[in-house]
Amino acid sequence: MAYFWRIRHSHQKDSSGGEISPVQCVGRTPNSGSELVLSEDEKSDNEDKEETELGVMEDQRSIILHLISQLKLGMDLTKVVLPTFILEKRSLLEMYADFMAHPDLLLAITAGATPEERVICFVEYYLTAFHEGRKGALAKKPYNPIIGETFHCSWEVPKDRVKPKRTASRSPASCHEHPMADDPSKSYKLRFVAEQVSHHPPISCFYCECKEKRLCVNTHVWTKSKFMGMSVGVSMIGEGVLRLLEHGEEYVFTLPSAYARSILTIPWVELGGKVSINCAKTGYSATVIFHTKPFYGGKVHRVTAEVKHNPTNTIVCKAHGEWNGTLEFTYNNGETKVIDTTTLPVYPKKIRPLEKQGPMESRNLWREVTRYLRLGDIDAATEQKRHLEEKQRVEERKRENLRTPWKPKYFIQEGDGWVYFNPLWKAH
Repeated sequence: MAYFWRIRHSHQKDSSGGEISPVQCVGRTPNSGSELVLSEDEKSDNEDKEETELGVMEDQRSIILHLISQLKLGMDLTKVVLPTFILEKRSLLEMYADFMAHPDLLLAITAGATPEERVICFVEYYLTAFHEGRKGALAKKPYNPIIGETFHCSWEVPKDRVKPKRTASRSPASCHEHPMADDPSKSYKLRFVAEQVSHHPPISCFYCECKEKRLCVNTHVWTKSKFMGMSVGVSMIGEGVLRLLEHGEEYVFTLPSAYARSILTIPWVELGGKVSINCAKTGYSATVIFHTKPFYGGKVHRVTAEVKHNPTNTIVCKAHGEWNGTLEFTYNNGETKVIDTTTLPVYPKKIRPLEKQGPMESRNLWREVTRYLRLGDIDAATEQKRHLEEKQRVEERKRENLRTPWKPKYFIQEGDGWVYFNPLWKAH
C-alpha cells in the first residue's frame, strides 16, 4: 500500500507544466527506473497499415503441408512454431490498440443521458471495434508478444466529435480521413498501455483511460489456439471491464474467437462465438453473436446483438449486419440507425519514434523482424524471430533455477484477472 501511495502522490510535471499521467510513465512501476513516456514525444502513426493480400505460394504451401502432417485435430498450437511468412508485421499488443481506432464512439458512451442509452452506445462501439483491428480479410498472425513486452500509444479526439447520437446518423466521413484537432485543448486525450504479463499461459493485458471523461478500460486476454484441419481457431479467454466513473457503472465484456480459414490457398479470417456485456448496477446486458459461415452458402462476417433490461425482461435494442461492413440498429421505440464501419473516421495512433522507445516496446523489440519481412527476406526475419524467442527461453530458465517469478511492470494479478497498477478508479 505504501508503494501505491507514493506513486499517486509523487506527481511530476512535463516540460509544458502539465501533470504526467500514470499511463505515460515507463518506470514508475515495480520493475523499473525513472524513464518517462512523454506524450509530447508522440507523433501520428505513419506505419503501413495494409498487409499484402496474396495467396499461399507453392513453396510456402509445402511447408504448411509438412506442418499439418505433424498435427492432430484439436491439438493446442500454443507451443507450435509457425512459419515466419504468415506473420503480420505487428505485435498482438499493437493489434489490441488498433481495436481502439474509433475512440470518439468509446468516449461518447459516458455522455449518454440514461443507463439504456449508455449500454446501447457501448454495444455500438463494441460492434465497430473489430474491423480496423483485423487490417483487412487476409489471415495473418501478429507476433506472439515476448514476456515483459509493452506497447504505448495515445489518441487525440476533437471534443466536437464526441457526441451521443443514438438515432441521428453520423456525418459522412471517409475511412481515410484522420480527424485531428488544431488546438490540443480542444481534444480529449485517450492513453493506452499494453503488456505481456505471462508466457505460459500467454496472457496479454491492456489498459486505456481518458481522465477528462473519467472513463477507463482494463482487459486481460489469454489466447489459446487449436488446429481444426484446414482452419486454425484462436479462443480469446478472459474479460475486459469498461468503467464510467461519472456514473459509477462497470460493463464487463468478453471477446469472440477468431478463425483462420483456407490455410492452404488464400487464408481469410472470421470471428465466431457468443460474447456478453453486463452492467450489474443498471441491470442491462447484451448478447452478441458472431456467426461463422455455414459450410454451404450463407453470408460471411455476420453478427447479431440484443440488448436487454433484465429486471423488466425488456429488449431495448437489436442489431444485425456485418462486423466489417454495415450494421443496422433497431430500438424499442421503432427507430433505426445504420452504421457503415467502412466510412467511420479512423483516428491514427500517436506513438513515439523508435529511437525514443525502450528495448522492450513492441515496435523497437520486433524492428528487425519487421524490417526483413518488409524486404521479403523470410530467412533473415526467421533468424531474428528465433533470436528473440531463444533469449526469452534462456531468461525463463534462469528465473526457474532461481525460483524468481516474473514481475510485470504495469499490471498486478488479482484473483483470476490482472489489473493496471494505478487505474483511474483508484487514483486520487
